[in-house]
Amino acid sequence: MKAIKQILIAIITCVGLQSFAQQMPAPAQSAAITITGATAHIGNGSVIENSIIVFENGVITAVGNSGTPTKGRIIDASGKHVYPGFIAPAKSLGLVEVNAVRASNDQDEIGDFIPNIRSLIAYNAESKVVESMRPNGILVGQVTPQGGRISGTSSIVQFDAWNWEDAAVKVDDGIHMNWPNSFSRGRWWLGEPRGWKPNKDYSKRLDEIKNYMANSRAYGMSEDQPMNEGFAAMQGLYDGSKKLYIYVQGEKEIIDAVTLCKDSGIKDPVIVGGNEAHKIIPFLKQHNIPVLVRQTHSRPSRDDDDYDLPYRLPKLLVDGGLLVGLQNANMSNFQTRNLPFYAGQLVGQGMDKETALQLITGNTAKILGIDGTHGTLETGKSATLFISEGDALDMRTNLLTNAFIDGREISLETHQTELWKRYMEKYSRE
Repeated sequence: MKAIKQILIAIITCVGLQSFAQQMPAPAQSAAITITGATAHIGNGSVIENSIIVFENGVITAVGNSGTPTKGRIIDASGKHVYPGFIAPAKSLGLVEVNAVRASNDQDEIGDFIPNIRSLIAYNAESKVVESMRPNGILVGQVTPQGGRISGTSSIVQFDAWNWEDAAVKVDDGIHMNWPNSFSRGRWWLGEPRGWKPNKDYSKRLDEIKNYMANSRAYGMSEDQPMNEGFAAMQGLYDGSKKLYIYVQGEKEIIDAVTLCKDSGIKDPVIVGGNEAHKIIPFLKQHNIPVLVRQTHSRPSRDDDDYDLPYRLPKLLVDGGLLVGLQNANMSNFQTRNLPFYAGQLVGQGMDKETALQLITGNTAKILGIDGTHGTLETGKSATLFISEGDALDMRTNLLTNAFIDGREISLETHQTELWKRYMEKYSRE
């Protein structure tokens, strides 16, 4: 009976997910489109008032002021704002639908060192969670595996597709590693003191990582080796075709991670998190290390941190001359839709608004290696952009009227917008 019950639950879950599938992806752009009159936020720090943006065949062909020639369908966006599509890095979007339903959770695999696990082939293009990103302007994301020491290989996708093949923007762009902590917090449920104490296993974990990197590099230098999928997947780190995203927080751990990467011949490490990165800005700048900072709306991670450190950490790093992006770490996937508001909060910390915008557009595109096609409103780049009634970094005025991915005008309807309309009708009757 238990087995039959589990089968019935799985069938009901699958049927339910299919019944609420994402809207049909938009067809390819068939004619030129011109957006006129909007304030264009380019994504590289510049702004064009009363702009004209032309795109056809999915590519931006002109960006300028009111003297730029128009073409095709005209969208009058006077008084509105146009932005490049926001980018959500290092999240398992499309890999988890309902955290409590194991059948819909495909973000983690068995094993500690599994760089050969590819997140892209598990990506669910019909995810309702992914769909809910679009009304806030988040149109591109890095689909990332979780768990273990080396979690696997990510890919970058756009959020309006039939399947993972259609969604792919950059395939197998990077490998993700969870760095050990040199301190551990007492496990209160086992009666241990709650405070931090040195992690006696840190050196052991560090040696495991060193050995794996050394063996994977040696594997790539030898011609006659039996196939090792994990080592084979690591080779992109040494030839520069992949980046290594290291989830690390402490000052000592960041220095250890960067030093090991440089010693191992890994060309492009990226720090994800970096709670104490502000303490070693000269070191990171010397080695040209970018940082994807976690969400700004959180509490300090250490008892002796400033109470507002998470809120102003990105500004500290930007002021120090580092390349910085925002990443919605340690939060459920659905909360990634708040990404633009984390950037907007930085304006309250004294950051220029266009600089804050770069942290979820141009800067993130550079960090992910897709700045040649995404991240800014420039000629020759993908027409992945949106029009907002007001400031898209403010949750009160982030109201999208149109959104485009590769020039295709996508639907902004989601389960949330349907519920909003339903209950607005209810309250209007009352």
